[in-house]
Amino acid sequence: MTPNGILQIGLYFLLILALTRPLGRYMARVFEGRRTILSFALRPLERGIYRLGGIDPEQEQHWTRYAASLLAFSFWCFLFVYLLQRLQGWLPLNPMGFGTGHAPASATSLTPDLAFNTAVSFMTNTNWQAYAGESTLSYLVQMLALAVQNFVSAAVGVAVAIAVIRGFARRLSSTIGNFWVDLTRGVLYIFLPLSLLLALALVWQGVPQNLNSYTTAQTLEGGTQTIAQGPIASQEAIKMLGTNGGGFLNANSATPFENPTPLSNLLQMLAIFSVSAGLTYTFGAMVKDTRQGWTLFAAMSVLFLVGVFAAYGFEQAGNPNLGRLGVEQQPTGQQSGGNMEGKEVRFGIAASALFATVTTDASCGAVNGMHDSYTPLGGLVPLFNIQLGEVIFGGTGAGLYGILLYAILAVFIAGLMVGRTPEYLSKKIEQKEVKMAMIAMIAMAFCILVPASISAVAQFHSGSYWNPPGPPTANMNNRGPHGLSEILYAFSSGTGNNGSAFAGINVNTPWYNLTIGLSMLAGRFLVILPLLAVAGSLAAKKAVPVSSGTFATHGPLFVGLLIGTVIIVGALTFFPVLSLAPIVEHFLMHDARLFSMLLLSGG
Repeated sequence: MTPNGILQIGLYFLLILALTRPLGRYMARVFEGRRTILSFALRPLERGIYRLGGIDPEQEQHWTRYAASLLAFSFWCFLFVYLLQRLQGWLPLNPMGFGTGHAPASATSLTPDLAFNTAVSFMTNTNWQAYAGESTLSYLVQMLALAVQNFVSAAVGVAVAIAVIRGFARRLSSTIGNFWVDLTRGVLYIFLPLSLLLALALVWQGVPQNLNSYTTAQTLEGGTQTIAQGPIASQEAIKMLGTNGGGFLNANSATPFENPTPLSNLLQMLAIFSVSAGLTYTFGAMVKDTRQGWTLFAAMSVLFLVGVFAAYGFEQAGNPNLGRLGVEQQPTGQQSGGNMEGKEVRFGIAASALFATVTTDASCGAVNGMHDSYTPLGGLVPLFNIQLGEVIFGGTGAGLYGILLYAILAVFIAGLMVGRTPEYLSKKIEQKEVKMAMIAMIAMAFCILVPASISAVAQFHSGSYWNPPGPPTANMNNRGPHGLSEILYAFSSGTGNNGSAFAGINVNTPWYNLTIGLSMLAGRFLVILPLLAVAGSLAAKKAVPVSSGTFATHGPLFVGLLIGTVIIVGALTFFPVLSLAPIVEHFLMHDARLFSMLLLSGG
């Protein structure tokens, strides 16, 4: 690692730390219904939305009704996005003719399974893309379907987090808020104004924002090249702020049209963490003990810093096989050294490793390089980040309610160790809360490991839903441990609602479109629903007086317990399969004899 790289990571973390308190206080005021700096402009619009939707903002909901409202809203979002995709050939703002007989030869056909996968992806805030946006979707679909979902799916996650916070904050209450009010306030007061500011900053940095047809340019060799453009800056802003990650262009934030400069790269990384980090302070403010919020922030920060320096260290160390060939691996004044494969020169190793860690700590999925080209253990970091449930700041809302799930388990473990009923924020953690937490964790592990195992041993061809078991899948470009890593990453990304990919496999097939789509649904709703049940249960409980035997849930001891719970649960669940994929690949890379044998065997 270089001093410059360490400085970049340190500066980024300090900026996130500086943003956490003011943004967290602002969000607490928003969701408590208090006046904010934007109330004079947005309060009339908010009231108009309630009247238009027939919503009584004063009428709160039981957790079951809150969950039903969330599910109904999500279903109609899915249906809306699916239909817009299937009908895009008959709709306006489609200058390239996608979905018509006049589309370019390179255009991707929007089959029913691909449209299903994409609709589920954007509705669940996953934004997994089994297609290239610039050769598949019209401007109308990009803006009216995908960009709108970037706003509302992110706001749904925040709404759930706020409902869970109310569960801890309230006493003897049968309600946890109103879903429609929380959703509206999240979009109006948080994501719209922040996205407007970020979009303007990105346009200033050179990101396109237009509705023009694609440009055909003549290359120096005398050929032609089609240059995609469109309303990129506006979608890029909410893609980052909402931890969505779905790029307008296939190369995502690695392309200069989405991420042209080091400053735009920094702004995008700040946007990914800002809301999620701020929600930790919101949690502390709403439960009337800011120490609790800073404790969660501290645990997330330790996990983040360990991960980013691990990824950076392995990437800067480079590939020993290249070193054996005489390639210089050390950084000098003339070259960066390390593993630059798949990374943009304008960002370098440090900013690329930082971006990869940030985007997988959050459920974002945006990338500024090719994760498939990372070293085995450098690539293990983003993969393991997702498998931990993306609770290291995490997605908007999802990171907070995910870490609270681990906090419930942590105090349960502490209670077992000291022999008393576990408590968290003066609420007894009993059988129901622990069962709901375990349902969420088991569901996530199941939806990653089972379909990934089937995909690794069965053969699936494009255009057919099932073929009998056979050799390794025909649509894999890599075999052996790296091929397993690619499959494992795909299902981890889908279930974790992340959306990034190792690539290396063709996931635009019926099998992957359907199974990853179902994994996205399970990863979203089989976590949200148990946690809403926990919120409802906790809100109905009375406060337990603090005594000398109460386990303190703030301070270094609880930070260590919470970190240990996250790591141990993740390690016990996923270490066996990780040892067959990136870990064994690492040892193969460092053993020249084994590496040569693998190459000769065709692996």
